[in-house]
Amino acid sequence: MTGIHPEWSYDAVLYEMNIRQLTAEGTFAAAAERLEFLRDMGVDAVWLMPIHPIGEKGRKGSLGSYYSVRDYTDVNPEFGTMADFDAFLAKAHSLGMKVLLDWVANHTARDARWIEEKPREWYVRDQSGEAAVPWDWTDAAKLDYGNREVWQGQIDAMRFWLERGVDGFRCDMAMLVPIEFWQQTVAELRKVRRDVFMLAEAEETNLFDRAFDASYSWKLFHIMNDVAACKCRVWPLRDWIYADAMTYPPTAMRLMFTSNHDENSWNGTEFRRMGAAARVMAALTFVMPQGMPLIYTGQEFGYDHSFEFFDRDSMPQFEANEYTDFYRRLCALKHANAALRAGERGGKMVEIENNARDCMLSFVREVDGNRVVALLNISPYTILADFDTGIYAGEYTDAMTGRRCCLQPHIMEQMDPWSFKILTKNEK
Repeated sequence: MTGIHPEWSYDAVLYEMNIRQLTAEGTFAAAAERLEFLRDMGVDAVWLMPIHPIGEKGRKGSLGSYYSVRDYTDVNPEFGTMADFDAFLAKAHSLGMKVLLDWVANHTARDARWIEEKPREWYVRDQSGEAAVPWDWTDAAKLDYGNREVWQGQIDAMRFWLERGVDGFRCDMAMLVPIEFWQQTVAELRKVRRDVFMLAEAEETNLFDRAFDASYSWKLFHIMNDVAACKCRVWPLRDWIYADAMTYPPTAMRLMFTSNHDENSWNGTEFRRMGAAARVMAALTFVMPQGMPLIYTGQEFGYDHSFEFFDRDSMPQFEANEYTDFYRRLCALKHANAALRAGERGGKMVEIENNARDCMLSFVREVDGNRVVALLNISPYTILADFDTGIYAGEYTDAMTGRRCCLQPHIMEQMDPWSFKILTKNEK
């Protein structure tokens, strides 16, 4: 590991795998059979939603929430055995893919092993002496991070999985536990594996202080939804790009997405929330500064369905289709262009001024002789784009068609609603 982050992560595409819903079987073994398809599409790392046994006390639905963890060092029998998990991990690694586990540090199930086996002081207690319920998560029990033994318990459990071979963790609601805990945890985990990758489901800036490699870009996600719903024009999105660059260190990686398990189940698919804008927004997540793009279960087939969260609701078995090809091309774009790397290695964004700045983003990212030009009409209007390309004029390849094309010094071109063009060139 010569960079600040693991080498594989700089140009990586992440896939969030919902094992319960991915296949008809809903098992590790069945999920392992999908890995080669994902690798061939361009996925570099798979983030597994929590794989641990689920609590029964206060259980929601027939199968419960992944995020109600009963035992941090075991696997959910719904998915198979520990041997089945090991086989899944081995297959992923044989394909050159990384595996991240979802880690729920803030709370456990209400009938977790720790409730019975650990001192009462491991949990925050309510007035009746029961383990406190965080927020309205009635199937959960809040851990007490004022107790340093809880810190060590978490570190030991995460070490168990690192020693088993996982490559890192996506940390649920990371802002709900002290940053000092994450700093100590990462220091300890890196004694086991120097290149452990840490992703925070949060976006506080202090998460990058000796703790995480990447964080969610929640605010961007909500702006994209608002633009797609025509609640605003492109201005807030553009403002976010500049503000984000000023707010976070240049080494920060930012997870970018149009869907994930929470949004899909509770607020609908990208098609419901973004409509005709879904594709241009997905493309945007692959070309934005600092970005690590995420694909959620079903997006690789354009599956327009909100999964049940607490019950079986398996995805039909699709063949590769136009959405698969769409994401394959975006993944190839990400991998082939150093300018699109996340963190400190990617190219900074330089805007190309255009005549429709309330509707259109036009920008360049370049580094080490590699250049990417992105022209995106992020609006429901047909626009006559009129702008000068200046020093960026020249011969390019269209990333989505593979065809050679010329970017003229002056562009006057009609762009359809929610359309985009991404051009690439290498001068080395």
